[in-house]
Amino acid sequence: MQKFRETLRVRKERAVLVAAFVPAVSGWDDLTELTALAESAGAVVVDRFQQKLRKINPATYIGSGKVIQLAGRVKRYKADVVIFDNDLSPGQIRGLEEEINAKVLDRSELILDIFATRAQTKQAKLQVELAQLEYTYPRLARMWSHLDAVAGAGGGTAAGAVGGIGTRGPGEQQLELDRRIVKKRITELKRELIDIDGRRIREIEARKEHFKICLVGYTNAGKSTLMNALTDAGVFVEDRLFATLDTRTRKWAPAKGAEVLLSDTVGFVKNLPHQLVASFKATLEEAINADLLLHVIDVSNSDVLNQIESVDKVLTEIGCGERPILKVFNKVDILKVAGQLEMLQTLFTDAVAISAKTGYGLDKLSQAVTAKCRGNEVTLRISTTVANGKVQNYLRAHGTILEEHYLDSVVVIDARLGQNQLLGLQRLHPEAVEVLQD
Repeated sequence: MQKFRETLRVRKERAVLVAAFVPAVSGWDDLTELTALAESAGAVVVDRFQQKLRKINPATYIGSGKVIQLAGRVKRYKADVVIFDNDLSPGQIRGLEEEINAKVLDRSELILDIFATRAQTKQAKLQVELAQLEYTYPRLARMWSHLDAVAGAGGGTAAGAVGGIGTRGPGEQQLELDRRIVKKRITELKRELIDIDGRRIREIEARKEHFKICLVGYTNAGKSTLMNALTDAGVFVEDRLFATLDTRTRKWAPAKGAEVLLSDTVGFVKNLPHQLVASFKATLEEAINADLLLHVIDVSNSDVLNQIESVDKVLTEIGCGERPILKVFNKVDILKVAGQLEMLQTLFTDAVAISAKTGYGLDKLSQAVTAKCRGNEVTLRISTTVANGKVQNYLRAHGTILEEHYLDSVVVIDARLGQNQLLGLQRLHPEAVEVLQD
């Protein structure tokens, strides 16, 4: 098995894709998403293979007859790798590789591989490595053919001499050595990420006075394009899955007096490996601590409803299920299915339709965000010292100044401010805020 698994990379390899499903458990998958994932990893898809199962084969997942057919296709198309749209056990991977004579990856390994090639910052690289090791650790016993006992019994034997002085005893399985190395590295990575997490959480805490908005959505829904359209973020954009992994935060003014902080996040897919969700928890802190989530949705995708469901599932998993969410229907400029947008707007009446690429609908998005940001507006009278620049700057940034009166060293300001910003003002100046009108 090891000869096929010297690397888990699938870049520039010829791939056969496989999807198997049990009707009672899951529905038919046309392999569209797995194709996009494989191509994002750099593979060339040469064939697709599907099977409906009555039950899962514990040795090879698919039936024995289909394994023979799959081996024939691998040989015919000179494939280097077979990628399953299912999660396989280590034993199933090993059994398949022995039968078809090619490397086998499952869906989780493929996604982890893509993340590994996309990671740019130190934090992202550490997060991906942690996810890969946590995926690999429980599978070590069946993944590698070198996991035999290390010779050591009997110092006088040739095998015993391999260990040398100090190692000649009952011996230790290579598996245990590998597990110890992996476990130690996992501990080191978690320690490093805790330090990074602490800094990120402190950064987020420092933004309390700002209204925070986070872009979430299925991968390749257009979050980065929207981020660039609304701010000067300069986020990398490409028509591929998981083009960016790192969070960026920029200021955005959807309306005069309504400045917010806008953050981008890593995209989601269905059945996102839980190891990735766990290791990217720090990156997803932006979403967890946001005042508003913009769920960017690719309405041109034929599988749009399942994508929406997948994102909602991940948001619930990371603790964002109760956060205020505004759905944003993106890519309306390339809609091909007649009536699809109308159907979606019937299901999600508060959603805003836009095209981040052409700019269509961005004004309506700004208005919707401003309304969410401000909440119901109130008229206030604030008395403060002339020297208190923080209060005056906050009112100019987040509200509308109606009148200003200066009396010696005191300034009295009448202003309109959204109720969501009122808490921020009261934190800065709790003693002299009078509500004149709701």
